[in-house]
Amino acid sequence: MAEERVVGIDLGTTNSLVAFMQGDTPTVIPGEDGDRLVPSVVAWTGDGVVVGNGARKTLIEDAASAVYSAKRLMGRDIADVQDELKLFPFRLADGLKPGEVLRVNVGGQVLTPPEISAHVLMQLKKNAERFFGAPVTKAVITVPAYFNDAQRQATKDAGRIAGLEVLRLVNEPTAAALAYGLDKNRDGLIAVYDFGGGTFDISILKLHEGIFEVIATGGDTHLGGDDIDNLLIRIALDDIAGDLGEDVRANGEAVQAIRKAVIDAKIALSSADVARLDVALPSGKRYTREISRTQFEELIAGVIARTAGPCRQALKDAALSPEQIDEVVMVGGSTRIPAVRALVDDLFRLKARGKKPHTELNPDEVVALGAAVQAQILAGGSKKTEDLLLLDVTPLSLGIEALGGVVAKIIQRNSTIPASATEHFTTGVDGQTNVAIHVVQGEREMAKDCRSLARFDLKGIPPMVAGLPRIEVKFLIDANGILHVSAREQRSGKEAEVEVKPTYGLTDEQVESMILASFDNAEEDLRERQVVEARNEAETILAAVAKGRGHAVWAMLSSDEVAKIERAETSLRETMKDADYKVIRAAIEQLDQATRRFAELMMDSAVTGAMKGKTMESAGADMGEGPSAPHPFAKAQIESTKK
Repeated sequence: MAEERVVGIDLGTTNSLVAFMQGDTPTVIPGEDGDRLVPSVVAWTGDGVVVGNGARKTLIEDAASAVYSAKRLMGRDIADVQDELKLFPFRLADGLKPGEVLRVNVGGQVLTPPEISAHVLMQLKKNAERFFGAPVTKAVITVPAYFNDAQRQATKDAGRIAGLEVLRLVNEPTAAALAYGLDKNRDGLIAVYDFGGGTFDISILKLHEGIFEVIATGGDTHLGGDDIDNLLIRIALDDIAGDLGEDVRANGEAVQAIRKAVIDAKIALSSADVARLDVALPSGKRYTREISRTQFEELIAGVIARTAGPCRQALKDAALSPEQIDEVVMVGGSTRIPAVRALVDDLFRLKARGKKPHTELNPDEVVALGAAVQAQILAGGSKKTEDLLLLDVTPLSLGIEALGGVVAKIIQRNSTIPASATEHFTTGVDGQTNVAIHVVQGEREMAKDCRSLARFDLKGIPPMVAGLPRIEVKFLIDANGILHVSAREQRSGKEAEVEVKPTYGLTDEQVESMILASFDNAEEDLRERQVVEARNEAETILAAVAKGRGHAVWAMLSSDEVAKIERAETSLRETMKDADYKVIRAAIEQLDQATRRFAELMMDSAVTGAMKGKTMESAGADMGEGPSAPHPFAKAQIESTKK
């Protein structure tokens, strides 16, 4: 029996493709109509479900029965899509609440975005099976590098619904580098500029002896060719309302006819100086307009300019200058626009260095070709791929909420995945039997400013003195970028774990602004964290002093020493209200000085107790300290064994 093939799939916003390795060459599999691109459009007709070109025809004739750009809805919340729905012909199901999985009402069906995308995947699967004459059940699927956990999970769900075992999710820019990497046998730094239909990604990769390592990534999950289309559609709708006195915004078929016309014009202007819009309106009137490339580029300048920020940030993250980038790979249909290529040339100073961006491979196909290479690697490889290794990175830091609301980062942003990291924590309250663990993602210092991923409880911890339990928290990111978190109390063996599930309530603006916000607010965030940590430390020392009053050695202090300690305590309590961490720490130092003799007496007592059979550990517990005096749970990382 022939070995089953593993295919590579580019599940795109506008178009989707399936590819395989034909010998040593990645090749796109054509559809039944001979077209290598399958439009990511699904329609419900009298003949059943139609995908691709046939569905695109239905979109114009009966817009309410078709869905396009479902990828932009994957893993998103109802609040995220309100603006887009004004231009989409379909509507959401009634009764959706924030945080719920989106459901679309189309063609008499109520479907989630993964179910819609599954129909596109089923069509690609069908094309491959017809081509091979054999079943296809395994695939590598590409996703934008900046897809969050919810969007990645939604993509895996779509694959499973389509009857595909998704062996790996691969970032689209990385797949593109793989496609070009087959022709390269040297070291270098590569920038992959991926401007597709629905998302923008930039990745900086290091190529060394067959190893592709992503060293920085950035992007915008809500920026792509669709935004250019929607901008032109809005302008056309305003023109029609103003010049012809006809408002067709609520007419789905008319809007889709305009959409097709502006896309055709956009494509034409990549090679022509002038394009013409000509659309028949429901009233019988015609909307006609000529648009020059100069006008077009002026209109879309703001959209294109939004790609520059992530590019500069990725270079900064990689600690590279534009001149150090050896190759720039262009991916996505929007990179055919001359103004986009000019921007890339300027960003990476290519012309000045006598270089050109790589456009040899079809920008619509290059991601699928790279997915086929990765599929071949996972299937056992060939001579051409056996030495290739792919190392992706996680785009945002991951950690847990700490005491006082600060973030203890466990896996840092741009860490190579698969990855695991372990940190140790303890409790902050005597007799604590449960620990609530809040997993967050982001670059800010405070948990409230980061994205909440999951919450779970570690229960059944035997009651112990604060500081005595040792709680190991382990983060594991698998090859698909999916996060698994576990917690274990080492003394008792109690443990709990969670696979982070999709959190659909996240807005794109939150994801897109995380990194920029961390820089914009870095100074204020650090100051807030320092104040919280100083207050936490103050609470700890005040609690220790209060507990020490019950110890026999307290009576050995003179009245002056006790008075000095009490004055320092009062001062610290009042100072804790201050917003300057330096003032708080000065008061902590004052109390530390006042209690120094008391600490010496406690240590002498502990040594005497140990000589009489009482352990140092139990004596230390009298002061609320374990053998290694860890901080209260989630206050700070006290021990690191990152792998």
